[in-house]
Amino acid sequence: MRRTHLSLLAAAAILVVGSPANAKMPFVKKAKDAGFAYIQNCASCHVDKMPKAASKGEPFNEVGKFLMVQKAKNKATEVDVAWLKDYKAK
Repeated sequence: MRRTHLSLLAAAAILVVGSPANAKMPFVKKAKDAGFAYIQNCASCHVDKMPKAASKGEPFNEVGKFLMVQKAKNKATEVDVAWLKDYKAK
């Protein structure tokens, strides 16, 4: 019985620790599928390739800031990569 609890606790810990690292990778795939070839990895929108504050996802570069402005403007709960069609690089 005790081993079962420890196994479940270990499995839960692995899921919690492992999830944030890949939580937003679908955004990269969606962006590539939509034809935004310049989106290659997390560093396409974030200053770091792997944001340290994975749950907050900050700090952002120019593309990331643009998407966050669009998210607020559209009162969306999640970023939509389709907004990148309106992004004009500086």
